[in-house]
Amino acid sequence: MAFWNRRRSIESTTATQEHGGLKRTLGWPHLLLLGVGAIVGTGIYTLTGVGVAKAGPGIIVAFAIVGIVCACVALAYAELATMMPAAGGAYTYSYAVLGEALAWIIGWSLILEYSLVVSAVAVGWSAYATGFLTSIGVSLPPDLIAGPHAGGLVNLPAVGIIGVVTGLLLLGTKESATVNAILVLIKCAALAVFIAVVLPVFDAANFEPLMPFGFNKNTNPEGVEVGVMAGAAIVFFAFYGFDAVATAAEETKNPGRDLTIGILGSMIICTILYMLVAAAAVGSMPFGQFASSDEPLALILRLLNQPAAAQIVAAAVIVGVPTVILAFFYGQTRIFYVMARDGLLPRRLGAVSKRGVPVVVTLFTAVIVGLLAGILPLDEIAALANAGTLAAFTAVGACLLVLRLREPARARVFRTPLAWVVGPVAMAGCLYLLASLPTKTQVYFLIWNAIGLVVYFGWSAWNSRLAKGEETAG
Repeated sequence: MAFWNRRRSIESTTATQEHGGLKRTLGWPHLLLLGVGAIVGTGIYTLTGVGVAKAGPGIIVAFAIVGIVCACVALAYAELATMMPAAGGAYTYSYAVLGEALAWIIGWSLILEYSLVVSAVAVGWSAYATGFLTSIGVSLPPDLIAGPHAGGLVNLPAVGIIGVVTGLLLLGTKESATVNAILVLIKCAALAVFIAVVLPVFDAANFEPLMPFGFNKNTNPEGVEVGVMAGAAIVFFAFYGFDAVATAAEETKNPGRDLTIGILGSMIICTILYMLVAAAAVGSMPFGQFASSDEPLALILRLLNQPAAAQIVAAAVIVGVPTVILAFFYGQTRIFYVMARDGLLPRRLGAVSKRGVPVVVTLFTAVIVGLLAGILPLDEIAALANAGTLAAFTAVGACLLVLRLREPARARVFRTPLAWVVGPVAMAGCLYLLASLPTKTQVYFLIWNAIGLVVYFGWSAWNSRLAKGEETAG
């Protein structure tokens, strides 16, 4: 069968995999908190400032648009994840529905997404950590808190937190999930503190004009791309994370129930929380006072003469935001693991320890994301991560619709309501956001996938399990 038409069967996708695989240790509370832990992080705590600089008060509109698109994607994920409860998320679904070549592109894009998310969150965490230390009288050498782009040598705090999370993941999945649950509650409590402190000074006049830079992406006189959709394309980073839940399918005790609760529940909780935080932030003062800040929520509290609350928020970020690193680092290793198991990457990368941890992949990923976090700026990392995610989310919407046509009678544990509305909205919304990303980001994304295609045609297409006849095609 030609490589562009090779598909894994859904049955082989969901069958028990080769011995020494991942262990089923997670229940729905773990998955719900894994999702919330992945979603609530640098996006809301840090990129709010970047988004406001591009959209002004229209950041509220941007959050609403992205929330609707991500809700549709989450519904599609829930149907596919419960139908194919296997590790790999969008890559796995694409392999069974769209074929090996497209699955490779999605897997390659997911590698980009998860690697850059981990790096971006580590950089955002570093900004809060250094700000908090400065507020209590501890200053780190400038050369060790910023990469070359900012005149430093390396962002050492960002590299350090990646090392800590790597050690936690090597302990085991259940142990990591338990620590994650505790830290998620801490950072959500910090957002509640922010809202409670800021609401008394809320002034609706700060929302006028709502869209000072227009709706569609455009370039201002300074050559900066602005507009509500330019802001939405950046703060999109704040919403995804529920897809990391899908990568945990093979380690879930009751996939049919637990994945649905984890994916949809985390999305609903975080959308409500984000809208409240964004409204409180914009309503508290003219947006220019905190636009582009690396720590906008803490800055707002300091400008409101609430230093104690600012320290609480900063401390909670320092303690809690590493859960995002943990969730996406976890997802990244599982993508690598599954692609190696399928033969699209060297199979030795899929080796699993007695604790059920893919050790080689985890350590390899730690080195790569540590290097990225140490030298690159936050906004460029986040934008490129968004490109990979939007490609994967578009594929998930397509998989939902193709399977509805190809296999309408197949049993579905969770059935997406209004699929022929949800699927197209998810796909069109993601493509529109992809088009709204900075032009430079789009070029980098194309270059990344061009490299991926060279790797695929040069090696992966001839070494996959399907290519070697080790598995029955769908």
